[in-house]
Amino acid sequence: MKRLIVLIVAVTFIPGAFLIAQQESKLAISGELLSDQRVLLKGSNNWVWNENRITLKLDKRSEEKSRFYSEIWLRNFGIPNIVSSSDLYNKGITDPLNMEIREAYFRLNGFLTKRLDVTIGRQRIAWGTADKLNPTDNINPYDLEDVLDFGRHRGSDAINLNYYFSNYLSLQAVFVPLFTPANLPAGIFSNALNPDLSLPAGITLRDMSDTLIMPQNNIREGSSFGFKIKGFAAGIDFSLSYLIRNDPLPFITRNTFIPADLEGGVNVNTTLAYSGSGIVGADMATSLGGVGLWAEAALFIPKEDVVMTNDFTALYPFSPYPVTRDSLLLDKSKPFIKFILGGDYIFSNGIYVNIQYMHGFLNERGRENLNDYLFLRFEKSLFNDKIKISPLNGAIIVNDWKNINDNYAFAYMPELIYKASSNSQLTISSVIFSGKGDNLFAKLKNSNMLMFKYKYNF
Repeated sequence: MKRLIVLIVAVTFIPGAFLIAQQESKLAISGELLSDQRVLLKGSNNWVWNENRITLKLDKRSEEKSRFYSEIWLRNFGIPNIVSSSDLYNKGITDPLNMEIREAYFRLNGFLTKRLDVTIGRQRIAWGTADKLNPTDNINPYDLEDVLDFGRHRGSDAINLNYYFSNYLSLQAVFVPLFTPANLPAGIFSNALNPDLSLPAGITLRDMSDTLIMPQNNIREGSSFGFKIKGFAAGIDFSLSYLIRNDPLPFITRNTFIPADLEGGVNVNTTLAYSGSGIVGADMATSLGGVGLWAEAALFIPKEDVVMTNDFTALYPFSPYPVTRDSLLLDKSKPFIKFILGGDYIFSNGIYVNIQYMHGFLNERGRENLNDYLFLRFEKSLFNDKIKISPLNGAIIVNDWKNINDNYAFAYMPELIYKASSNSQLTISSVIFSGKGDNLFAKLKNSNMLMFKYKYNF
């Protein structure tokens, strides 16, 4: 069915767009071809990532009063999962293909008054001034399919209003009527965000299942609303924001343990649910002596306590004592702050340096669960920017300063970019993970890989 939909779009919509382009010169058509291939460095060097993507962008402006914009992905994505001969009859399995509408909106400039612009439709509304990692960027759900693609979000169906008091001061108001959760990592990264499950001594996990409780699709539970004041003064870009939304990642609120055999094996049913919060944000960016500087912070105010209950009743049906255990995951009386500080500089000899320190990754919630991250990128351009090398590129993570030896991780990602032409480039890179403890990058220590990417812009 998905292949049929993609075929219909390819046969009817895309040629029609080019016909319109010929009739109306103001329609701009652009896009990108991307091939992203990855193999493991260990063992048999299994191929673990296969993505071939066409991005098609349509941009139509009318007398500077209105704008239509759309971005569509057509992708061959994933490693075919063929387990029987019957799968060979299904091209959806042998050659997986999908289509995704990333953005599709129209904008009216000077709506009701010349100072007001309104944008309606699926749109990417990016907040924050830091490089890719933005604690205040919480309107759109995370797109965690590729955990190495930092800062990636999906578009949201929204109404976006921007009122301009002057060239240096504006007010933005955003309303998102429907809740959209984050999509979780794909392929080799699928378990990267899963928390570790602690089992009592003598008990072995046999099987797991889960039930996900979604917010109601109504204004009270499912919608988000936010506003931002943005300005420029004394050489500094700044903004203040407030957002009310549901967290795009669910919490585990209950684990029910059920006997599976007579040898201590259990099945676990997990219940997951979403929780809301208010987010107060602030950011700034400036340049000092040629050095780009930025800072960004978000105060998360939980709407309610989030409690996880471990229920062992089925394991000890005749126990005279309570056999449930509660753990407080999120305390509404304890707001927590995520922040990032950073800067970059381009030297005259073509060396580019980017450093960022961040407290609290996107999947971390609660004061006691925020880790510290140091990101570094050192890049050197050669042969008039034909080649760029990044021998120092990666991150260091510490999640417990009192016991660093057992609570650390690092990701090392050297990279070589060759610009074959003005609109195409080839990238060869690798990523090496290592560490201990309960953090994202330590869980990927068996996923070291070599990556090949090719991009062509049109």
